[in-house]
Amino acid sequence: MAQKVFPGRYTADPQRESVTVFLIGMRANRWWKVGSVGKVAAAMPRMLQHLAADPASGMLGYEQWFGRTTMLLSYWESPEHLRKFAADRQSPHLAPWRRFMKELSGTGDVGVWHETYQVPAAGIEVVYNGMPLFGLAKATAHEPIGAGTNTAKQRIGRNAGPGGGAASLNGAVA
Repeated sequence: MAQKVFPGRYTADPQRESVTVFLIGMRANRWWKVGSVGKVAAAMPRMLQHLAADPASGMLGYEQWFGRTTMLLSYWESPEHLRKFAADRQSPHLAPWRRFMKELSGTGDVGVWHETYQVPAAGIEVVYNGMPLFGLAKATAHEPIGAGTNTAKQRIGRNAGPGGGAASLNGAVA
C-alpha cells in the first residue's frame, strides 16, 4: 500500500511539554546464527502489537529500520510510561528480556542496545519536505509550515507545551 506523500514543507507539533524519545535495536553480530537472531527479533512485533492495542500505554508512535543492525525509534508520553511497560509482568517485554539475559547475553551472537532521551518540546525542531506522515509528526500532530515556522530558528522554540506559544531560551513564554 502506497503512503500518501504530502508535497511541500511540514513540521510536527508535539502538543505536550516534552516527548520521551526511545531508540532500541539489535545487531546480528554472528548473522549465520539465524536461530539466535530470530529469537531476539521475534519479540518486537508482539511488543508493538501490545502497545498499539493499549493507548494508555503511553507510546505515541514509532518507526522501524531493518538490517544487520535493526532500529526502532519510538515516541512516548513520558519516561514513566516507558519504564512501566518494561517492568510490567503482564506485558510481552519482561519474559523475552529475561530469556535474552539467560540464553544469549555474553555470547556475542546478538547485541542489543537502547537509548532514552527526555526532550522538552521547546527544544524540538523538525521539518518534512515531500514526505508521507513520518516520525514525530506521525506520532503527534502534522502541520504545514507557514508564517512563524518557516525557519529552523522559528521552529526550535515555538513549542512550550499545552497551548503552544514560543519559548525563549530561559523557558518563559513570549
